[in-house]
Amino acid sequence: MPLTTYWLEHAWLGTHVEPGVALETGEDGRIAALRTGVETPPPGAEVLRGLTVPGLANAHSHAFHRALRSLVQVGSGTFWTWRDFMYKVAQNLTPDSYFALARAVYAEMALAGITNVGEFHYVHHAPGGAPYADPNAMGEALIEAAAAAGIRITLLDTAYLSAGFGQAPNPHQLRFSDGTADAWAERVSALKPRPHALIGAAIHSVRAVPAGQLATVAGWAEERRAPLHVHLSEQTAENDACQEAHGRTPTQLLADHGVLGPRTTGVHNTHLTDIDIALLGGTTTGTCMCPTTERDLADGIGPAGRLQRAGSPLSLGSDSHAVIDLLEEARAMELNERLRSRTRGHWTANALLTAATADGHAALGLADAGRLEAGALADFTTIALDSVRTAGAVPRLGAETAVFAATASDVRHTVVGGRHIVRDGAHTLVPDVPSALAESIAALRA
Repeated sequence: MPLTTYWLEHAWLGTHVEPGVALETGEDGRIAALRTGVETPPPGAEVLRGLTVPGLANAHSHAFHRALRSLVQVGSGTFWTWRDFMYKVAQNLTPDSYFALARAVYAEMALAGITNVGEFHYVHHAPGGAPYADPNAMGEALIEAAAAAGIRITLLDTAYLSAGFGQAPNPHQLRFSDGTADAWAERVSALKPRPHALIGAAIHSVRAVPAGQLATVAGWAEERRAPLHVHLSEQTAENDACQEAHGRTPTQLLADHGVLGPRTTGVHNTHLTDIDIALLGGTTTGTCMCPTTERDLADGIGPAGRLQRAGSPLSLGSDSHAVIDLLEEARAMELNERLRSRTRGHWTANALLTAATADGHAALGLADAGRLEAGALADFTTIALDSVRTAGAVPRLGAETAVFAATASDVRHTVVGGRHIVRDGAHTLVPDVPSALAESIAALRA
């Protein structure tokens, strides 16, 4: 990328908002220099008016769930009835249709200020379970979709081997299963990282990977020092089944098999015991909260505050994409805790933005992203401070405005690797994102 100077009207620097910041990007796609106290735009600079923050990290995504939006809001039910509807959509995916949908979904993310997505990917094979000619055709479609939408991806290739403790995959799940963890490891080892893509691993859940095979997945990730994610205690039914099968909680089972650790992130971590919280915090295992999905599915409110105080870093994800808005996820984590505790102020706006930026990128294996400083990846997004939601705010309280008032609709610019992906609210690579979404979703319902 050529050298570019951006002038940031206001910039969030992790602890405070600074007015008048000049940011230079280098040919390597990183921030080459950052200068404060620059009151007017330097000649030739790209002017970003509003509040610029590091690019947002969506640490937990299932791209094809975007096709469920609104359809699963009809009537009542539970997570388990929602899952039956999800299976029907998954059955219709092909590498081509998944590329088209994911490209549109990732473009929607870019419009929301997201520069990096953790794609928890488990639709690996053709319906019935037969591998494609390229066994990683579906994963490759997601990697290419992220490139086409201009964002980074950590493909969290997921081991999903059983329907439950001791149960073979059901007909819908045959697409997800490699049969054994060793076969999963052989397939995923053929995936290669790219400049915009990292390859990580995931354990779908303790019900979907037999206990004796958990260590194989964890070992694959450890050998490559790759991120490892796992759905953890999202549902009380899973906790009860794990207790019946193994006499311990899912967290304790993961600890027994070497899954926990600083490169591991538990997604949801909703229904935990005191011992579970101590295990996760003591091993610095991360927690990815997905509040808009957790409330949409009536999962419950996870103990995010207690987990963080115990030592578990927090990140955020949009999961099933009931909405794609990381500012709303950050806001919801605080507001959920207020409802439960009937007190306010569990996290500062700075802390919530850190979860949405630096800690989210770290959970996806990018320790050099999520900060506006020299040497970091030149990934950042600008939020309007003059919309109907944000107008009248005090600029020095821009972080509070972003977290507690702004929405994804207030994102004006998104820059990834120094390249302008969203300019003045329009995507530069996908000209009509709504049409791309509508057409790719309609194709799955045909």
